[in-house]
Amino acid sequence: MIQKKHRVFGLGVAVGLGVAAVGLPQAADAAWEPKKPVEFVVMAGKGGGADKAVRLMQSIIAKNKLAPVPFTPVNKPGGTGAEALVYLKGKKGDDHTIMFTLNSFYTTPLRQPGLKVNIEEFTPVMRMAEDTFCLWVHSDRKDINTVDDFVKAAKAKGNGWIMAGTGKASEDNLLTDFLNSAYGLKMKYIPYKGGGKVAKELAGKNADSTVNNPSEQLGFFEAGTTKPLACFTNDRIGLFKDAPTFKELGKDFVYFMQRTVVGAPGMSDEAKAYYRDLFTKVFNSEEWQSYRNKRALQGDPLTGDDLLNYWKNERDVHKKMLTKMGAIKS
Repeated sequence: MIQKKHRVFGLGVAVGLGVAAVGLPQAADAAWEPKKPVEFVVMAGKGGGADKAVRLMQSIIAKNKLAPVPFTPVNKPGGTGAEALVYLKGKKGDDHTIMFTLNSFYTTPLRQPGLKVNIEEFTPVMRMAEDTFCLWVHSDRKDINTVDDFVKAAKAKGNGWIMAGTGKASEDNLLTDFLNSAYGLKMKYIPYKGGGKVAKELAGKNADSTVNNPSEQLGFFEAGTTKPLACFTNDRIGLFKDAPTFKELGKDFVYFMQRTVVGAPGMSDEAKAYYRDLFTKVFNSEEWQSYRNKRALQGDPLTGDDLLNYWKNERDVHKKMLTKMGAIKS
């Protein structure tokens, strides 16, 4: 696997990047198949990046007749993913419930230890991508075309500047905290349920900025309603070639969000093999590869122990980030 280094708040993090629609050992034909509709839980609200990805995967499975039963999306955004985590935890041994994750998979159990959620108990199925983030403003802000312009405007407005995001101490909150710290800003962070809602808040001028995923802002960008100023990636995103990376601007900060299929704790080995084979086919499908390219998704597929070790590493990274921003105690 191609390995690249990125740093978060000065922390070295080795993360597998690059797109590769191949390379996973194919599971042997498993006798097990789902006998009833499969619940596909989303840790976020409707219209966001995770929701869109799940509904696309659902359509790929149905269109190509990859499964004998329907896969039914179920949105559980409550408590920045706490609702979804507790729900899946309660499905121990259930072979007919899977979940699609965000980085709240790490941050929410760290912030809410009372949930008693240990992510290592979930069944690793497959990481389908790592999503990217950009800093967005409304296109009507003719005075803001660069990050320097953004910083000037945000400083002038102080805590009256509204950054919309998805959930308290979520990915968007972490990025807002970085921007406040790196540029001496006092932006007010307001959480909403789902990236789709966040994107609409900016488009409707109810927020001054967002750090949406490209998939969440793409429609408004294509309509000329919003514009990206810079992205939290190693290299420029092809969709937004005029938007520099924060690394180019002298801030050594790169941040991605996992898009991973997770099974319930105690899922049978037969079911795990089935879902791994199924999502290998989904990953390699023309539809998913096209979606990855159009939505600036990155990251190799990961399964098994490689995926579990990735979770552990990212949990450690996010623990340090949350501690630094004061969301948890060391």
